[in-house]
Amino acid sequence: MTKLLVTGAAGHLGRAVLRHLLETSKVAAADIVAASRDPNKLADLAASGLKTRAADFDDEAGLVKAFTGVDRVLIISTDELATPGKRITQHRNAVSAAAKAGVKHIIYTSMPNPDKSLVTFAPDHLGTEEAIKASGVAYTILRNSWYHDNYLMGMPHNLQVGKWYTSVGTGKITTISRDDCARAAAAALANPPAGSRTFTLTGSETLTAAEIAARASAATGKPLDVVDVTDEQLTQGLTGAGLPAFVANMLVSADANIRAGNFEQVTSDYETLTGQKPQTLAAYFDTQKAALAA
Repeated sequence: MTKLLVTGAAGHLGRAVLRHLLETSKVAAADIVAASRDPNKLADLAASGLKTRAADFDDEAGLVKAFTGVDRVLIISTDELATPGKRITQHRNAVSAAAKAGVKHIIYTSMPNPDKSLVTFAPDHLGTEEAIKASGVAYTILRNSWYHDNYLMGMPHNLQVGKWYTSVGTGKITTISRDDCARAAAAALANPPAGSRTFTLTGSETLTAAEIAARASAATGKPLDVVDVTDEQLTQGLTGAGLPAFVANMLVSADANIRAGNFEQVTSDYETLTGQKPQTLAAYFDTQKAALAA
């Protein structure tokens, strides 16, 4: 029997991947290992028949132990963004541990165009991809586009005040739901393509800020005007609102990346992996009316 392990199993993406492994890919619970820095957060999964293990990305020896006896590992990128250099070190630990443990296939959640992206954390993804390719282990790299879900962070406030301050200009972005990325990851983990492949998971349309605002307005019935600002003005506004500097810089860099056209990409890779069409942003907003109107 093939053993599959999901890191970050306590997080939103990890839990969604586990759900799709069980419900969509029809993998037996006994063949799935859910791993997290804090296994106590996985008690409900253990109760449902999944194996659970501790997996601390700061502890390579512990990761080797967690990955031993596993055929395929999904390495979900960590959320360690506050300390420069820490995330890439964690990822390299996980890749090295997978190779040492004899894992046959690595699946990794990356981002579109990490080699030219302006987003602050892009070097972490590029460095991880390079480490995976150098490991000698077969791989499937999933370059997840910006999540629909990310708009739930700022859009409710934007809708409340009726204005969305952004520096994307006329740039366009392709987004995809986190759940669709989880479905694709589960499919790749359960039945990886032969050899080593890189897929870019996107939605089916590219949208300007005005078009995104129109969809948010349609879902909530609230007007929303897009206000163009400079990167500097956006940084001042975000830090003035109390966001930590690294978060503000990340959000501004994402706008700059959209403006540069680096998020404007549509592929059929999601459909190739899952056999389904991705959920549109409009449909996602319709399912999130309460959250958007909060």
